[in-house]
Amino acid sequence: MPLLGLLPRRAWAALLSQLLRPPCASCTGAVRCQSQVAEAVLTSQLKAHQEKPNFIIKIPKGTRDLSPQHMVVREKILDLVISCFKRHGAKGMDTPAFELKETLTEKYGEDSGLMYDLKDQGGELLSLRYDLTVPFARYLAMNKVKKMKRYHVGKVWRRESPSIVQGRYREFCQCDFDIAGQFDPMIPDAECLKIMCEILSGLQLGDFLIKVNDRRIVDGMFAACGVPESKFRAICSSIDKLDKMAWKDVRHEMVAKKGLAPEVADRIGDYVQCHGGVSLVEQMFQDPRLSQNKQALEGLEDLKLLFEYLNLFGIAEKISFDLSLARGLDYYTGVIYEAVLLQTPTQAGEEPLNVGSVAAGGRYDGLVGMFDPKGHKVPCVGLSIGVERIFYIVEQRMKTKGEKVRTTETQVFVATPQKNFLQERLKLITELWDAGIKAEMLYKNNPKLLTQLHYCESTGIPLVVIIGEQELKEGIIKIRSVASREEVAIKRENLVAEIQKRLSES
Repeated sequence: MPLLGLLPRRAWAALLSQLLRPPCASCTGAVRCQSQVAEAVLTSQLKAHQEKPNFIIKIPKGTRDLSPQHMVVREKILDLVISCFKRHGAKGMDTPAFELKETLTEKYGEDSGLMYDLKDQGGELLSLRYDLTVPFARYLAMNKVKKMKRYHVGKVWRRESPSIVQGRYREFCQCDFDIAGQFDPMIPDAECLKIMCEILSGLQLGDFLIKVNDRRIVDGMFAACGVPESKFRAICSSIDKLDKMAWKDVRHEMVAKKGLAPEVADRIGDYVQCHGGVSLVEQMFQDPRLSQNKQALEGLEDLKLLFEYLNLFGIAEKISFDLSLARGLDYYTGVIYEAVLLQTPTQAGEEPLNVGSVAAGGRYDGLVGMFDPKGHKVPCVGLSIGVERIFYIVEQRMKTKGEKVRTTETQVFVATPQKNFLQERLKLITELWDAGIKAEMLYKNNPKLLTQLHYCESTGIPLVVIIGEQELKEGIIKIRSVASREEVAIKRENLVAEIQKRLSES
């Protein structure tokens, strides 16, 4: 049996003891059934694994556990993001964590090598989803949906070198908002930028800037500079690294590694240093190279219209037309955008944060058609909020300020100063739970009152209801404010109403 050859020597004794057990009822004589032998082998392997002296309990690189304190902060961020998506009319949806590998391949350009492939488990080659956009496009094509405004919050996986200090992980959460359907130009695109501004302003992360460009302008720029069309996507991927690398390093990559002529790279360098507002858009209409390119002119026309809508939304000052923005993913076809936090002078004790972009997106009009048998296209535009990076920023700021996080939402604690009052406490807490009040009690028959009060103070529970012999005899309950330590007695039948009144006032 091949499995036996995998066992280390120290596992043989355990295996032997398993095999010397009496045969199961369905076996005859000394012939063992396959299931019994397999069970013995697996048990022996497990024991051998448990006996390893150097085994270290750890999580995989690029992942993290989230403590209850982390989850409170994370949920607040997600609540704000999702409430904004809903305010703009989006419906929630979800897709499988893994897709057919062929669904995901050739959609991400050079980044396709970062996908996590799963071992064949049943005749299908699968990969963990790399983002939420491609699965959404697959969903639209598969279900023949022509119009949809949706949001999706879920985990994605990328096999890249993690940088925990910058909030970059191999497993991370994305929050996406997308508008699918045929609409008049730039109206949905402008709304996506408005949503990004609302979320980043609401999170109070500091000043931010959203860079915008258009893939048609990028491609037109490449053509005007003399980049061979076969190298467009490869050079685009290099330009996309300008937020992480200096121009000289990007230029070196394009010339030395991707075979671009040095003079062509220098022409690109003249463009990628340009950034500004609608005045730069007007300036590019007069550019001797770009003005001769039909694709670039289409992109510039749309950006001009986009800035009109951004002015009406009151967010134009947050937007910068930036020719260095390329967005490396292959599926973008039109407007692209990326939000970055502007560096502010650090406060005493703070470390400078360099987390890159905190939100990004763009238009991808051809992606759905790649899945449709007849190639029918559904124009789409969307955005993704970088939750992990935002969470990292908020977490670091809370550490610096020494802020404490309350990990439960318990409103009332049921306590007693005397023994043998478990039944009365259970009756009380049931009444509170049934009224929708968040309540707790200690899981002890006879807890000390001081222990119960200390628990309330340490966990931030605002109210305590106390029942004892005297209260039971008089038909009353004491309500104690944990903060002020003041106590009042009320009639037993008025308990729920009184607590609800206090909670509504707090």
